[in-house]
Amino acid sequence: MPQRHTAPLFRTVAAAGLLAVSLAGCGSGLALSTSKVQGYAISQDAMAQIRPGQSEDLVVVVLGSPQTVNAFGDGDAWYYVETRVDQTAFGMTSVRERTVLAIYFDKNKRVADKAVYSAKDGKVFTIEGRKTPSYG
Repeated sequence: MPQRHTAPLFRTVAAAGLLAVSLAGCGSGLALSTSKVQGYAISQDAMAQIRPGQSEDLVVVVLGSPQTVNAFGDGDAWYYVETRVDQTAFGMTSVRERTVLAIYFDKNKRVADKAVYSAKDGKVFTIEGRKTPSYG
């Protein structure tokens, strides 16, 4: 009498089909990581509009309010920071690239110069590992 092997084969094929259908719903719409821009999205067109001699008001119209202002020294400096990060599905982020647009103003509140800085322009320094003891 021949043995029936169709039931285990049917279960295997059915399980594979069910797995294929369920994974088909996980197409390109669900990625494990996404790229995002945090801070200002600095466009080349906006940077091209900023030229020496322009007023602070015009810079605010083109770029918006600065993220950070430095008012020390002879003139002011405004900083716009763009950070490109990769974020996982679990909320963990890692910085991929950081760009800082610096707009320097003279005493008359006119654009004196502009500069673009990246991580290559920064300095690496070590963070102190010692901790201050706390009592209580």
